[in-house]
Amino acid sequence: MSKNEFTLARTGKSGNTEHYRVVPQGVGRAVNSLATEYGANSSDVFDEDNGAVNVRPITVGGVEYKYVPFGADDMLPYRVRDILLGNMITAQCQSFNILACYGQGIRFVDRKTHKDTDDSDIRDFCLANSLNECFMEQCTDMKFYYFSVTCIILSRDGKKIVQVRNKDACYVRFEYAPSTQSGTIEHVFFGDFRIGHFEEDQIEVIPLLNYWDPLGDLEVRMGRRPDPVTGLIRKHPVRDRKFAILSAMPTPGRQYYPVPYWSSAMRDAWLDIYRLIGISKRFMIKNTSAPRVQIEVHEDYWENVCDNEGINDPEKRKQRKEKEKQNIIDFVCGVQNAGKALVSSYYVDPNGKENRMVRINTITDGSKKEGGNWSDDMEEAANAICFAFGVHPNLVGATPGKSQMNNSGSDKRELFTLKQAIEKPFHDVMSKPYHVILHYNGWSDKYTVDVPMIQLTTLDEKKDQKKVSTDSNSIDNGDNNQ
Repeated sequence: MSKNEFTLARTGKSGNTEHYRVVPQGVGRAVNSLATEYGANSSDVFDEDNGAVNVRPITVGGVEYKYVPFGADDMLPYRVRDILLGNMITAQCQSFNILACYGQGIRFVDRKTHKDTDDSDIRDFCLANSLNECFMEQCTDMKFYYFSVTCIILSRDGKKIVQVRNKDACYVRFEYAPSTQSGTIEHVFFGDFRIGHFEEDQIEVIPLLNYWDPLGDLEVRMGRRPDPVTGLIRKHPVRDRKFAILSAMPTPGRQYYPVPYWSSAMRDAWLDIYRLIGISKRFMIKNTSAPRVQIEVHEDYWENVCDNEGINDPEKRKQRKEKEKQNIIDFVCGVQNAGKALVSSYYVDPNGKENRMVRINTITDGSKKEGGNWSDDMEEAANAICFAFGVHPNLVGATPGKSQMNNSGSDKRELFTLKQAIEKPFHDVMSKPYHVILHYNGWSDKYTVDVPMIQLTTLDEKKDQKKVSTDSNSIDNGDNNQ
């Protein structure tokens, strides 16, 4: 054991006897900063504008725009990300939600057979765009922020959509609709809006297709169909070849950025309760990691040590006293000193009372495990957080152990099936960009989009899992689009 791990902290004095406690190095400073470490309430994160829309100007490429910040200070998505990933329960819940939402991944399938397409153009398109990674990024944005922005890129002649990319929702901002000619959101802005990183000339401006009819809007811009306002077809397509498509889950009162339902975990107290319990347990264990003993030292002891060794220099006497304190610590805490003895004198006063120079008293039972307080409360908080994220605690191991009402294999299989079944609304919303690609590229007559789910099977089926389509009955495992 290192000599620098513990120190003697004076706790008081009774008559001529000073009382000390063995504590870890730096505990005193940590206790002083305990109030600041507990942090603010998580409910303060969603500092919404009470109905008012905050607007900021931005100039990109010499063109002036107005955009709506994501949160009152534009830092909301980063704070949300840090808080959720900083808590092991919320991080695991979100990871599970993302993986469950992904299912078997996005697929272009035959409309009649519902099997993966064998069309070479579609397979080349999927391979060239890493479609699985793109869809996984969509799932991540939808589960964290309830919206995703997909960027489609057309060929130079504008006849085909050749690339699809997901834009990280953290770095997406929407244009202020009343500032545009049409009165709708015409652009999205993509870039780093974090304080200290924001640079206007690094922001990308992407035209946003109509939220309700992205395919129709794209075809009007490219001169493929008449403009519904004028009834005329453009003689020349627009020069843009990159467009954004917004996919968003409906939430009550949404103006620009959705407020996810899981945000109730931050508005409520349970996320704070779980965090505070963890911090309190850490400090409890840290403060009790040293042996719980009380050391009584007669005030003359330190002087006698120096006198017996003939040390007269004040600085050397001070150093010798500190060394003697360390000797006591090593005797109490040092494993290498097991079996050794601490020699200390004592005397008897005229009243017949023994006065020991050093006395070491055990305060607590060394076999008692510290830090076990609030275990039930921590379990309760973990269950409440899992409930807010729509995840059963047993599916993510939030409450492990035989005594925690763990379900049987059949129950867990049904829970997993139910979880994947309720992901269908997310799949339908996130499929919007791929339906646009299918129709614009002329593939929609024969092919459609599907997100097959994973259905866990029973042992009598002699297989671990099978793939189930949301549009048909169970189907055999097929090859990836790639």
